Amino acid sequence: MQATKVVKPEADQASGSHDPKEDEASGSHFQPFEETQKLSIVIHGKPNTFGVTPERLESLKQAADQPAKPRIQRVPFMLRENEDFKQYYEPRVVAIGPIHHGKSKIFDYSETIKHRLAGKFMEEHGIDVHVLYDKIMANLEKLKLCYAEDVMKEKNYSDDELTWMFLVDGCSMLHFIDCIVKDDSKLEKLNIKKDQMAFAQQDMFLLENQLPYELLELLMNSVVQITEKEAIKSSISSFICNNLMTMKTSPGGKSGKNTLVTSGEEKPTCHLLELLRKELINFKSDKAVRSDETHSFRNVKELIGSGILLEPTGNTSLAISFQQSCFTGTLKLPSLIVDDSTGPKFLNLIAYETCPDFMNDFQVTSYICFLDSLIDHPEDVQELRKAKILTNVLGSDKEVAELFNKIGKDLVPNPDLYVKVKDDMEKHYKSTWKSYTAEAYNTYFTSPWSFLALIGALLALFFSAVQAYFSLPSEK
Repeated sequence: MQATKVVKPEADQASGSHDPKEDEASGSHFQPFEETQKLSIVIHGKPNTFGVTPERLESLKQAADQPAKPRIQRVPFMLRENEDFKQYYEPRVVAIGPIHHGKSKIFDYSETIKHRLAGKFMEEHGIDVHVLYDKIMANLEKLKLCYAEDVMKEKNYSDDELTWMFLVDGCSMLHFIDCIVKDDSKLEKLNIKKDQMAFAQQDMFLLENQLPYELLELLMNSVVQITEKEAIKSSISSFICNNLMTMKTSPGGKSGKNTLVTSGEEKPTCHLLELLRKELINFKSDKAVRSDETHSFRNVKELIGSGILLEPTGNTSLAISFQQSCFTGTLKLPSLIVDDSTGPKFLNLIAYETCPDFMNDFQVTSYICFLDSLIDHPEDVQELRKAKILTNVLGSDKEVAELFNKIGKDLVPNPDLYVKVKDDMEKHYKSTWKSYTAEAYNTYFTSPWSFLALIGALLALFFSAVQAYFSLPSEK
């Protein structure tokens, strides 16, 4: 280990509590310097200067400059400690963009497939590869700014490598989406199996596997025919709808086809994961005044026991509502499909909301926290299934309960979201007479057998009273 070397200025020497007379006596030529002067230090051969340096000023300026939109970056550190990190946050079959490019030999086959898809995209739409390459290169600096600075520094790709990567990954992604939506047999002809298609779709919604939407727009604008360009945009919308974890339902609980709902206030889209989030949070938040009331209700079974009914909202957003009546209350939740992709999608949306440069209301995080508070046991999942709120294609009810308990672990929701819903539920839950009414209903009216038993008991009581009346001695 090298020692710290202090370099003194030649003109002025550093001075502490030094006596000039001693220097005169010893023949030393010590010259004190003013307190405002700087002291240069060499640590490991590199000079550093105390004080407000240009480097420090630049770091302050960069910290103050909030980017207009969040950048594509790695999953925040606090979420990377998840024991199942690779399962939820890293790609399985295809690396998209610079973060995971060339990271594993597992992706070698998918690289070949991506080149085939990109070639097909340019061939079908009459795009010259040289013209497209030059167009991406001309916009490369702007595209680089869509990624966190540490990503670009760490990977250190040349401009040529990055341009070619964007060209292949972007074109292959657009062609894959178009084929998945319209005719996936085209993908089978390229030796892409059904399971690979499913995993590839899941990989396309990972935070670390995103491409800038600006790049996709640039590629779509390179398509000459306007009708073809609009068809690709329509395919992206359908692709997002098909990958929603929520689904539309009719009043009878039957599922319907999802359609993309556009919000009146459109902000620039960062990537596909952002498009998915926009569709899920497309509702007006009930930001009521935060109350000091503690919410004591626990899970679905307890809510049902207090007379709260469950119903699907019927739409694809994460909106939650609660309606009260004389004897019961109705909690409305979005219908949710739970499969192998549900966990990774929710966790990557949560990771996106947690990114330090993304100013948001944590809608997805708050929804997961709310749902986690309702699910403690497999029986809670069973009740949600009965109410058509959960469609379980993952496995057992126990697996679903464990999944949401795992996703909801260590999350901090937005305390201003779902405030009115929680407060109204708490009032109903604490209402004694409503609880007694609900208990009586659940005991005697939830099944035909208990209802018949009640009727039988009442009839027996009635006939016993009649018999007792007629057995009384009559007055003469």
